[in-house]
Amino acid sequence: MISVQEASVVVPAHRRGEADRVLLDRISLELTEHRIAVIGANGSGKSTLLRLFNGLRAPTSGRVSVAGKDTVKDAAAVRARVGFVFTDPLAQLLMSTPVEDVALSLRAKVKDRAERARRAQELLDLRGVGHTAHQSIYDLSGGERQLVALTSVLAVEPRIVVADEPTTLLDLRNRGQLREVLAGLPQQVIVSTHDLDFAADAERVIVVDAGRVIADGEPREAIAAYVAAMAR
Repeated sequence: MISVQEASVVVPAHRRGEADRVLLDRISLELTEHRIAVIGANGSGKSTLLRLFNGLRAPTSGRVSVAGKDTVKDAAAVRARVGFVFTDPLAQLLMSTPVEDVALSLRAKVKDRAERARRAQELLDLRGVGHTAHQSIYDLSGGERQLVALTSVLAVEPRIVVADEPTTLLDLRNRGQLREVLAGLPQQVIVSTHDLDFAADAERVIVVDAGRVIADGEPREAIAAYVAAMAR
């Protein structure tokens, strides 16, 4: 479970006379549902919120914990438990080919290089992108890259998967494929998205606006609140 207690993120002003920039303002959440979507306009703070969940961003004040582990004090333990998928997979794919990237994720658990490569191939096959194993990541489609990035995250067997707008750069077919893959994962999945149909698949939808949670609950009501807020 992820617990957010009065968490704020504030960027100090760089020049005298300017106001500090508040990215998140005293947010408190207990995230227990299996599928959670976070929605909001660009710049609303939803990506900053997601980055709190695995310690990519530290709260300026307040506390964030995962299964009782503080995301700042116990950062390594939290990141072992919470996998993070970025909007652009090229931001997280470190190696030149998919099989090398997944093998890198396996390095801590599988010491033998040949066995790592074999396991990496198996995991890519499982996600339907085994045929890309030895291609350059730059030659893959957007959907293939995102599935490879997800495979690398899942290789370390996290308990929670956090995905920041994972379908934004994908076409309709690849969006559908990724949504299907995420829906089938046994892990808790927390995703931010602009795709309201995607959000509607969740058990719980959290709406963020100007750094605050303005709606939180079952999808239909929360999405309606978001649409109304955007209309205003």
